[in-house]
Amino acid sequence: MAHQIKFTVGGIHYCINSDDDEAYVKSIANELEQKMDILAKKSPFLSTTMVAVLAALEAQDAAKKAGAEIERLKLQLKSAMEESAIAALEVQRLERELEKLSPNEEYFDEEF
Repeated sequence: MAHQIKFTVGGIHYCINSDDDEAYVKSIANELEQKMDILAKKSPFLSTTMVAVLAALEAQDAAKKAGAEIERLKLQLKSAMEESAIAALEVQRLERELEKLSPNEEYFDEEF
């Protein structure tokens, strides 16, 4: 159930409705505030809106790159799982082959 969460970013107070945990929302708002402070110090001539847009662009860039990395890792995992399945089949094949080559135990139970 959504609840109201209050926080401040860029000197502006916000109140949003969210299903997320309040501590989580406030933590990402704090991270945004810190990012905006860094950007504002680097370029003090920018307005708060411009700084917010730059911060949003950086966040979007990071999210897009993270998504691409996730997809790359999914493909890598899929490939590794396929290789593992092939290796398991090869182990089974070799075990069957070994059983065929192993001496039958009943021959060894007889006394000579």
